[in-house]
Amino acid sequence: MLRRDLLAGLTASAAMAQTPGAVPAPPPAKLKGRIKQGVTRGVFARGMSLDDCCRAAAELGIRGFDLINTPAEWAILKKYGLTPTMYQNPAGSIRDGLNAKENHDKYEATLHAGIDEAAANGIPSIITFSGTRKGMADAEGADNCVLFLNKVKAHAEDKGVNICMEYLNSKVNHPDYMFDHIAWGVDVMKRVNSPRVKILFDIYHAQIMDGDIVRNIRTNIQWLGHFHTGGNPGRHDIDETQELNYRFIAEAIADLNFTGYISHEYSPAMGHDPIATLKKAIDICDA
Repeated sequence: MLRRDLLAGLTASAAMAQTPGAVPAPPPAKLKGRIKQGVTRGVFARGMSLDDCCRAAAELGIRGFDLINTPAEWAILKKYGLTPTMYQNPAGSIRDGLNAKENHDKYEATLHAGIDEAAANGIPSIITFSGTRKGMADAEGADNCVLFLNKVKAHAEDKGVNICMEYLNSKVNHPDYMFDHIAWGVDVMKRVNSPRVKILFDIYHAQIMDGDIVRNIRTNIQWLGHFHTGGNPGRHDIDETQELNYRFIAEAIADLNFTGYISHEYSPAMGHDPIATLKKAIDICDA
């Protein structure tokens, strides 16, 4: 189905719902439900309004929407029954993260406030980053991240909000990023040892740096709090045009009784209809 056709149908359904005696809009697509799937803005057409993105996502059976960051936007998500699943609170960036002690005081205050805001708005997770090395040894950076996360974990535990540090590749997209191998992140998680401090396991980045995706997920599932998808190479569609078998990966995650979200974070390949591409991605990951 083309995006314009789906959106036309959704618009017509909304209009009918406001007309007395009209047939109600169709319910969301029925999925198996073992995997809670989410989206990011990048999977939709450029320039598509958040309202239209949410309407289309809900119609396809999506349950969450990552990296939407204001109360006004959260209200749009909730209008369509979607959960704002990953808050990009300004406590750290890819370049300037938790591995630098000079950031800790500022980030601690910001993250505490973000945890409170997330809890008040039903947002389960906040994203954070290790930061880049800038000449720092990995062991020192890990120690500094552990120091910071141990300061904030009790507040996250009290509020029921996950702090998720993202695992990124330093080979293609994020040169010098410190948390670029799963072993480094798992070491940090084990030393913090909190049910509310987890890894955001981005499957695209993990494939570039470590591969062995399903084995690493199975071995480390207790430390994983959220997943992102993306095809490799190119971070495009997650179908048969790339090297990862997402159907197998999703089944493995579902078999581990993972209760968090797997959110799609790819850019549709050139010439591919975004809504049709998303529908296919949802079907592939509906384990």
